[in-house]
Amino acid sequence: MGFYQNTCKPEGLGGKLMTQIMNGGHHAKLAEWGFSFLTVPTDANILDAGCGGGANLTRWLERCPEGHVTGLDYSAVSVETAQKYNRQAIADGRCAVVQGNVAELPFEDDTFDVVSAFETVYFWPGLERCFGEVLRVLKPGGLFFLCNETDGNNPEQEAQWMKKIQGMQVYNKEQLRSALSAAGFPRAEGHANPELHWLCLIAKKK
Repeated sequence: MGFYQNTCKPEGLGGKLMTQIMNGGHHAKLAEWGFSFLTVPTDANILDAGCGGGANLTRWLERCPEGHVTGLDYSAVSVETAQKYNRQAIADGRCAVVQGNVAELPFEDDTFDVVSAFETVYFWPGLERCFGEVLRVLKPGGLFFLCNETDGNNPEQEAQWMKKIQGMQVYNKEQLRSALSAAGFPRAEGHANPELHWLCLIAKKK
């Protein structure tokens, strides 16, 4: 397995290194850009699906000091890293990190105020099914926030990444909106940085 395959599912020593990379650099800048479009209650119940190394769990904890933040990832290496990164919040009962699949989320209906997905939907096994699971676990009026570092409008660079990472699929804004609509979300607000090819969407459950 090539090193960059660890962006999909971190495994072994290379996966541990990748989760550290995920927690810094341009990933942090993208996350801060995406967070600038969100306003949520300080006591919100948050799920970060595909939480990687856990840095965005920390960002959520800072934004929701009276709330609770759950991270989910299907990589055991990611779960371990995210737990270590947020060990104090976990000890305080403000955070949990679990292993699981976005296609079958291990949570009850109407649980979360917000579900976020940073740089991860490229690897989800069927967008409509996974988005339907997100819709199910959101409370009525809850938000689904997607933030991608590639917007589907930079084909040469995106083709290079998809060649390096087996199973990766890049989506543009309209493809994501179509999948969200098919899953049951009535609309999705979009934001883009055309220069950097960043994209985020915010969809609201009825």
